Parts: sequence; C-alpha cells; structure tokens
Amino acid sequence: MALIDPGHTAPAFALPDQNGTIHTLSDYKGRPVVLFFYPKDDTSGCTKEACGFQEALPDFSHVEAAIFGVSILDSRSKAKFAAKYDLTFPLLADEDHAVCEAYGVWQEKSMYGRTYMGIARVTYLIDTNGTIARRWDAVKVDNHAAEVLEAVNALRSK
Repeated sequence: MALIDPGHTAPAFALPDQNGTIHTLSDYKGRPVVLFFYPKDDTSGCTKEACGFQEALPDFSHVEAAIFGVSILDSRSKAKFAAKYDLTFPLLADEDHAVCEAYGVWQEKSMYGRTYMGIARVTYLIDTNGTIARRWDAVKVDNHAAEVLEAVNALRSK
C-alpha cells in the first residue's frame, strides 16, 4: 500500500500502548494527532526521535495535540523503551503491521545487500476531522519534533 497523501482520510486504528491501553484514532477526534512511525525501540535514531517528541510534549499538550509513536515491536518492548528514556506519551505496538501497511510505511528496505520488509521513518499529522494534513517522508530526526509542532500550530491557527 502506498503512503497516504494529505487531504485523504486517515485510516482508523486500535492499538495497545506500552501499558496495554488500547488507543483508537476516533478517541482523539477534535484534536490534532501526530503519528510517527519508527523502525525499532531503543535504537539510536528512534531514541533521538522519541526523546525529541518527549521534550516538546508540553508544547504539543498546550495545543491539545496527541502524540503517538508506532512500531511493530510488542507492548513489553515499548514499556522497556518508555521506562529507559522516561517517555510518557503512548508508544503503539502494531505487531501484525496492519496499521503500518494501511499508512503505507511497511516497505521493502535494503541494508548491506539484503532486502527485507520494515518500517519507513514517516510522520503523519492528522487534523481534527481525521484527515491527513501533512506527511513527512524519510524523516531526519534532528529538530523533527519542532518542525511537526510548527505544522500543528499552523493547523490550529487556521
């Protein structure tokens, strides 16, 4: 499945977080939602990205935006990752990668001449009506949270 372009409806999801709590997109209707898809818990780039969102969490909370990190590792892995880095926002476990597929981030990747399926580092901003407002592809983690926050603020000021 291809990445979803802005203007299209965001696919529904129901996924457990690091504490086993199920989150659905519809639970957050009326609020901006940031979904950042990342390859693996507790790896350097993924940790830097998640910690960037954690540091900016007060600013995202101020504009009532919900932040979710999504990868295919289970809730137990997410709990360890969250505890190690004091991450307080939901990290969603998409173990069967159905949500990753729906959002088009489950892609063929290549490393050291080997191809495999994995998560592309992509972030979606979903507006208050459940529509994709913005998408960031091949995310560079430095200052990414600040860039997303700027887009949320722009969305909120419309």
